[in-house]
Amino acid sequence: MNKSNLTLLTDFYEITMSGGYFETGRADEIAYFDLFFRRVPDGGGFAIMAGLEQAIDYLSNLSFTDEDIAYLRGRGGFSDAFLEYLKNFAFRCDVWAVPEGTPIFPGEPIMTVRGPLLQAQYIETMLLLLINHQSLIATKANRIVRAGGGKPVMEFGTRRAHGASAAVLGARAAFIGGCVGTACTVADRDLGITALGTMAHSWVQAFPSEYEAFKAYAQLYPDSCTLLVDTYSVLKSGVPNAIRVFKELASAKPAIRIDSGDIAYLTKKARDMLDAAGFPECKIVVSNSLDEWLIRDIMLQGARIDSFGVGERLITASSDPVFGGVYKMSGIEKDGVVDPKMKLSENVEKITNPGFKKVYRLYDKDSGRMVADVITLASEDAPAGDDYSIFDPSFTWKRKNLSNFVAKELQVKVFESGHLVYGSPGVDDIRAYCLTQIDTLWDETLRFENPQPYYIDLSQQLWELRSALIEKYQAG
Repeated sequence: MNKSNLTLLTDFYEITMSGGYFETGRADEIAYFDLFFRRVPDGGGFAIMAGLEQAIDYLSNLSFTDEDIAYLRGRGGFSDAFLEYLKNFAFRCDVWAVPEGTPIFPGEPIMTVRGPLLQAQYIETMLLLLINHQSLIATKANRIVRAGGGKPVMEFGTRRAHGASAAVLGARAAFIGGCVGTACTVADRDLGITALGTMAHSWVQAFPSEYEAFKAYAQLYPDSCTLLVDTYSVLKSGVPNAIRVFKELASAKPAIRIDSGDIAYLTKKARDMLDAAGFPECKIVVSNSLDEWLIRDIMLQGARIDSFGVGERLITASSDPVFGGVYKMSGIEKDGVVDPKMKLSENVEKITNPGFKKVYRLYDKDSGRMVADVITLASEDAPAGDDYSIFDPSFTWKRKNLSNFVAKELQVKVFESGHLVYGSPGVDDIRAYCLTQIDTLWDETLRFENPQPYYIDLSQQLWELRSALIEKYQAG
């Protein structure tokens, strides 16, 4: 994508807080922040991490231009010394993150930032914007792909996306989540995600007859000849005219698309007609405001579908369009020692976990499947042992005893003192990794309705620290 200066794409309070940290002499104190989310969209069992590559691009190019400084000076309220500090800004934070395509769960740090307080604070808004959006769309796309039962899903949402960048990055996230391609041409040019498409109803209407429209298109594009058969009548004219063209142009690779009506009924009838005419290889593509629920239902009704084009309900995640990631301080470093910080709340789910932390994923050695995640203090060793006990996701009395597992640290180092130390994989590799990782989830976690909660526990040390701080803060 074309680069642009995004330094001031932030909430204004990030700038006022930065000015405050500078003026009070705290700008270069070392702080720790965690980025995590609180709830899986659509009541699902897991989400998918996405957006890290764009976060890396943002952090790698973070600087204040003369135009930025002039704007801030014009706003008033900022000292010349602070503006000079911003003019000489150089990113110096350490950043850890969960790789893109990884299944993620509520409450666990998916990014951790350590660095000068002013800098670590300032980047909050853009990190949330990038990770929230793409993680939301990747999660939704994977639900839709899984509903299709292995049949290809194309992302068709460009015209319904909430702006240009949402269309392009939404296409990227959808591809990570499992879609095979996109309608967005820029996503093909800039990101290498294959652009796919058929025709609009206006193509058919522009010709004297449906048959002439189909024939002209098939002659022009014989290798991608998907004819839209519902402009007038799918069964009375659309499919018969498509069959006529396929017979006349034997070199064309036949396919039809249905974009309206009773998809289950029409695809079954169309399949019968195509088979009877000698075109069992003709693919049937369907679209029309689809989502995972509609796809699941029409497949249960015996629809004869080879692939799906999904637009508005994917690119906007319209059924639950907020990912809800947050960015919270977890510590201040003093003389090399982390002074843990946490947020209390009247809402229990908003209480944060203190300290500099790591996240480990535990895999069953025999099956290779994920069994639990454990959040520990960074100073602790990885979970190990033949009899490891964790609490259930709601921290109640119920325990799960684990044995015969291997622990893998989830986060990787991305920046060290502001220098990039991580190479982002290509989007094809991220997609393949994502689908492989989802295969390590149990079927109970993959359910759309009432999925089995995945175990996410705190280590004993972290639990004790959390409890002690709660008691301290409540005591005043």
